[in-house]
Amino acid sequence: MSTSPGRYAIGGHIFDAGKITPGLHIVATPIGNLADITLRALATLAGADLIACEDTRVTRRLLGRYSISTPLTAYHDHNAEAARPKLLRRLGEGAAIALVSDAGTPLVSDPGFKLVRDAEAAGYPVIAVPGASATLAALSVAGLPTDAFLFAGFLPPKQAARRARIAELADIPATLVLFETGPRIAATLADLAAGLGEREAALCRELTKIHEEVRRGDLATLAQHYAAGAAEIRGEIVLVIGLPKPAVRPENGDTDALLRQALARGSLKDAVGEVAHATGHSRRDLYQRALLLAKEQSDGPSR
Repeated sequence: MSTSPGRYAIGGHIFDAGKITPGLHIVATPIGNLADITLRALATLAGADLIACEDTRVTRRLLGRYSISTPLTAYHDHNAEAARPKLLRRLGEGAAIALVSDAGTPLVSDPGFKLVRDAEAAGYPVIAVPGASATLAALSVAGLPTDAFLFAGFLPPKQAARRARIAELADIPATLVLFETGPRIAATLADLAAGLGEREAALCRELTKIHEEVRRGDLATLAQHYAAGAAEIRGEIVLVIGLPKPAVRPENGDTDALLRQALARGSLKDAVGEVAHATGHSRRDLYQRALLLAKEQSDGPSR
């Protein structure tokens, strides 16, 4: 079925979207199942003058499903610097532009924020049209705390940089949400298990699609499963990782013993950092105590 501009079709029924408000409309699209789109999103896509998208082939499949004939233009990492001024110029002429990503909510792991920033700076309206999100979909089925979470995107592909990033995330008191590709998932899980320790996690693959899979377990168990090479790794993957276990705060005597051991191995600064990481005590308090202990060690036993 084909429709005229400004219209869309659902189940053989044609709807008139009408002209939408001029400005930049940030439109969430399905993350897999094309039925997961809101009526408002359909009306926005049909009523826009132009749709800016990452891959015109991907977005054209969605538009074809709902018989939407709005023109498309590519806007992605590789052409953003050249394409952005053209889109801003159209906004200045009073156009209504819909910005979409290949899947899910725009501006999550894509270059859209620069267009939003520049559009707002120029005084053009920026309107959110919310909907599907892989991050929220994974959180909803992971069975892990959601009162505080951090979306950390993709980890670096190279092992050294990936391990350094994992170390930065280790002490954050929130559920972690990561994206990963199939070819890298085994190596990433191994590094996460080594760097984060014993934490519950959920690996969500192909959410909303026919072969949707949610595998739960601690990081070490998941790492072993995917290291074996028998697990299916094709498709989009979201990792949800539970909070770090609360640090057991040692008594003062235990802290002194840890500081003495650390001072024997290295500098005062390194000793304070090591014990602060292990105990959760503030560096300032530990520094003052370490100064006293270091002085005692240098003075030797009293006579």
